[in-house]
Amino acid sequence: MVSPGRVAFSIGGVDVMWYGVLIGLGFLLAILISYYRAPKLGIKKDHVLDVALTIIPCAVIGARAYYVLFSWGYYQNHLDEIFSFRHGGLAIHGGLILSFIGVYILCKVKKEDFLNVADLVAPVIALGQAIGRWGNFFNEEAHGGLTDSSLAVVINGQSYYPTFLYESVWCFILFIFLIYLTKHRSFRGQIVLLYGMLYSVERFFVEGLRTDSLMIGFLRQAQVISIAIFIFCLVLYVILKKKKQRRYR
Repeated sequence: MVSPGRVAFSIGGVDVMWYGVLIGLGFLLAILISYYRAPKLGIKKDHVLDVALTIIPCAVIGARAYYVLFSWGYYQNHLDEIFSFRHGGLAIHGGLILSFIGVYILCKVKKEDFLNVADLVAPVIALGQAIGRWGNFFNEEAHGGLTDSSLAVVINGQSYYPTFLYESVWCFILFIFLIYLTKHRSFRGQIVLLYGMLYSVERFFVEGLRTDSLMIGFLRQAQVISIAIFIFCLVLYVILKKKKQRRYR
């Protein structure tokens, strides 16, 4: 696979990047699907729009802030580049963390069940990631080491592991699985916690193949946060499941 370039098209001399187009498409599909599915979970459609207006800025700001924080060695000497979103540098974990915090606050204000809303949006988050990861392909980034695989992404004549493709496929399968499981969930919070665990497992192993990761000691930063998220979600999953079981004894 060879990237055709970062630019999707130009308007009035301004280049529109594939990364932005794909992220925008991911957000749009996520909103439309959630809007359609909301009544099935007892959530008002209008609340989906409130959630979307909360998640979009939180995702972008959180992803950028997270990246800058873990790359502070560079940005402390280039403060003028901190807000240069067009130059790249967005970390998914940062976007997820701030988005969930923002939605939690929104649900408290609107008196909505946070876990129920989180179950609604978790599958489409995975879908958005599946689509957005292809932005890494067009940008020729987030790849692994050298390989002779037939699926390799070719950059400057060299073949690399297409780690963006591995995550894209996993997240799309995760989207389908969580959509199906929502119909059979046994307690509120089950879907979002399974998303947290299953995404973390994939991210931990795929991150190990990447060559451009932010580091924390000898482990990649995304691996550390994946371990933390997996443990947090697993503990909460067990607590909520037992709580549900006790309620029906």
